[in-house]
Amino acid sequence: MAEGYQFDLIVLGAGPGGYEAAFEAAEKGMKTALVEKDQVGGTCLNRGCIPTKALMRSAETYRAARESAELGVEADDVRFDPVRMMERKEEVTRTLRDGILGMAKKKKVALYTAKGCITGAHEVLLDDEEGQTLTGANILVATGSRPAIPPIPGADLPGVMTSDELLDLREPLESLLIIGGGVIGAEFAVIHHDLGAEVTVVEALDRLLPTLDKELGRGLAMNFKKQGIDVHTAARVEAIEARGGKLACRYTEKSGTIETEAEKILICTGRKPVTEGVFSEEVLASAPLLTERGFLAVDENYRTAIPSIYGIGDVTGGIMLAHAATAEGRNAVAVMLGEEPKIRMETVPGCIFTSPEIAQVGMTQDEAKTAGIEVITKKYPMSANGKTLIEGLDRGTVKLVARKEDNVLIGASLMCGRASDIVGELSLAISSGLTLEDFADTIHPHPTFVEALSECARG
Repeated sequence: MAEGYQFDLIVLGAGPGGYEAAFEAAEKGMKTALVEKDQVGGTCLNRGCIPTKALMRSAETYRAARESAELGVEADDVRFDPVRMMERKEEVTRTLRDGILGMAKKKKVALYTAKGCITGAHEVLLDDEEGQTLTGANILVATGSRPAIPPIPGADLPGVMTSDELLDLREPLESLLIIGGGVIGAEFAVIHHDLGAEVTVVEALDRLLPTLDKELGRGLAMNFKKQGIDVHTAARVEAIEARGGKLACRYTEKSGTIETEAEKILICTGRKPVTEGVFSEEVLASAPLLTERGFLAVDENYRTAIPSIYGIGDVTGGIMLAHAATAEGRNAVAVMLGEEPKIRMETVPGCIFTSPEIAQVGMTQDEAKTAGIEVITKKYPMSANGKTLIEGLDRGTVKLVARKEDNVLIGASLMCGRASDIVGELSLAISSGLTLEDFADTIHPHPTFVEALSECARG
């Protein structure tokens, strides 16, 4: 242990980045403390990835039961129980939280249920009953992010929600309007549409999923419209008003101003870092720790302007994905120990659990063009894939992006069944420098979704 300190590492925030960093540090012999003011697991486990997927599983099962006659299976009087759905969601999250707590105990990580404030380069003051101060050779900030609410008139009305509140709604909705057509908006649109609600999605930019390959956003919009989800892109929200027991959202698009009424409105237009109270005023005054937008400023080795303090995950404003934060945490621990970080951060896959699923990894065609890289692209329509037809999935494609000079794969985007699983193979391929020919010459099982990769490479 570092001489003169209680701990080798103090981690603030027990989300996927924080707790995995703590476990990694403990495995490498560092005496580690993990400080969490709420429940372990962070946003991902308690208010994000896991609960949304648990609800999505219930919703897609309900939809499949309603539509089962198409497969020759008659199911009468199909209903869903929103209370039981929420109970199951909570059972899943509780089981995973218990697993994290058990792992912390096994690895001898000291867990403090309190809010921590960094009061010095090596000090963290806890707001527990004792008001104790922990000291550590290194401090890792992994406090995450929370929903950001834009300054829309009426955004504070009852019934206007963030994803946090919508995840706890225990009554069925007749209608839902979603402001924001990114990942969160897309997944909630699928959940509530599958449960029978009339869903409207309003996105300010010119396409859904604006941070991904443009073909994915366009493809999703086409699938949504086919399914009956009302999509409005390049639409600027002007105001929200309470009207006759409902909420009316007014927005302007090319055709003019439109008003849509809904029972509830979800705002999911972005997230902001949790930095309030993380540092004392004295520490903030001692070094330029925060960016203009309030994110924690770190260098390529996750260090802040105070060398003993590091930052990872959402709070740094990078890729806001649980698995990205986990990788950053492990890399940061390596840096603390004087080791070379082993995890490559340029191949972080992103997944969206729509139907069909969407995934992307590496560079898009447009990003490669901006970087001055000549590429070739290969596309394969999933309408030619046997497993897609068997499963009755909507429009989908596989797109591979390779450097023109050597055919080495540098990016891929998928809209197909099990895309969230298949993208792992593509992440490994990009990290390993595989070529289109490598994929073309690889045998994939039939009939599967994954065989589309070799078909695409050969095309």
